[in-house]
Amino acid sequence: MKKIFIPYKLLFGTAFLFIVVFTTSCKKYLDINQDPNRPTEAPINGLLAATTQNTGLNVFRVANAGPNYFVQYFASPNASSPTDIYDRVDYSGLWRSLYDNMTDLYDLQELSVKLNSTAHLGMSKVMMAINLSMTTNLWGNVPFNDAFKGDNLKPKFDSAQQLHLKCISLIDEGIAELRKTPTIAVAPAADFMHGNTAANATVWNSTNRIWWIRTAYTIKARLLNQLSKTSTYSAANVLSAVDSAYTSNAMESRVTIFTLRNPWATVARNQQSLLLDGWLSRQFVNNAMAANLPTQDPRLARITNLTRFNDYRGTRNGAGRTGTGTTNDECYLVLAGYYSADNSPLFVATFEEVEFIEAEAALRAGDRTRAYNAYLNGIRINMDKLGVAATARDAYVARPTIGVGSAALTIADIMREKYLAMFLSPVTFDDARRFDYAYTGFQLPLNAILTSPIRRLEYPSSELQRNTSNTPSVGALTDRLWWDR
Repeated sequence: MKKIFIPYKLLFGTAFLFIVVFTTSCKKYLDINQDPNRPTEAPINGLLAATTQNTGLNVFRVANAGPNYFVQYFASPNASSPTDIYDRVDYSGLWRSLYDNMTDLYDLQELSVKLNSTAHLGMSKVMMAINLSMTTNLWGNVPFNDAFKGDNLKPKFDSAQQLHLKCISLIDEGIAELRKTPTIAVAPAADFMHGNTAANATVWNSTNRIWWIRTAYTIKARLLNQLSKTSTYSAANVLSAVDSAYTSNAMESRVTIFTLRNPWATVARNQQSLLLDGWLSRQFVNNAMAANLPTQDPRLARITNLTRFNDYRGTRNGAGRTGTGTTNDECYLVLAGYYSADNSPLFVATFEEVEFIEAEAALRAGDRTRAYNAYLNGIRINMDKLGVAATARDAYVARPTIGVGSAALTIADIMREKYLAMFLSPVTFDDARRFDYAYTGFQLPLNAILTSPIRRLEYPSSELQRNTSNTPSVGALTDRLWWDR
């Protein structure tokens, strides 16, 4: 007799082994035949390596799948591209990537409890919150409580509002575990988010734990600030989380080791090979970065290329290319760019994000001095990171439209500068919805199917076909999630 349990991730085609559990009546025969060279349980540091790297990669996957186009960082080189014009797109691959990693994180949590490893347990909970929050912020209600139980192939969908609370509780639980003295050694090479820095390449120590705790508070501040449209928003709670979040770039969560290269570099290489990828939107280049104007943002040259006309040009979303697509008529991600070189870091959370969260929350709380200082710090931190010269940075901050003074600072100022500093981050899609896409010059894509900007994704075909009875229906892609009303 035997039972076979199938992990939820098998619904999406991941090549995972079936876990075969034999009844007690068979156990006495199996004990003497166990093969030590074929373990049934993954090593704990192996799971940590897979989940830390894939958490970083999922940040890329989420941003590149749709949000970069929705917020108009990117534009398609093809006219009326489905992603550009808000058509219904099947995101089964993205769903699979998120649930694959969350399944591994569930296994890492279970193994951490079994082996009594506080550090691994703390990290797994923080990463689960990161991956779950990205998932529910795209689709709303999604499976979670039943999703990782091996004998349930049709898990129910949980309330997005309850899942948001779950993310915060996971972070709090993770922080509590990370504050404990580790009971099992963490291999630094297995921690792709905080263990692979030059200063900590040989031993995973208290510094790594502190950075993980700082990351947890950064994500908590992000999630609490996301509630700005709701009655439960508390600027005081956001600022409390900010007080324990990053205080320097060194603490940031970033993946720096890849199987081949930074995935944004692959996007740049695609374009270099004439596969037409990573085209920058006119909204980002012309409006936000003020290309070719006296007010041009000095970061633009650290991100993209000059065109053959010796200027910078973005592509209108929905319009597609105006030339052949092979003659450098427009701007793209390039291998020389800060974010898109082969060895560029892939950011999970950043110090400048903390500063802009602080600026917004402080302004909402009425502390204009704190808000203004954090706003300016966010700009400077990002420019320094990208290698902008100090003179250019200071000249930018001194512009009357940027250095507006604490008395005149608005949410619009903060969101404009955060949009620039968070380039390529999926968080901007959350911000855009909270801000109702009120960025200067933002316009609907040419030939847009919707009459207002997109607010959510359609559920993937993998769920619509295999979990039909539980998958909610989506009326329109302009339907707002619970925190966006």
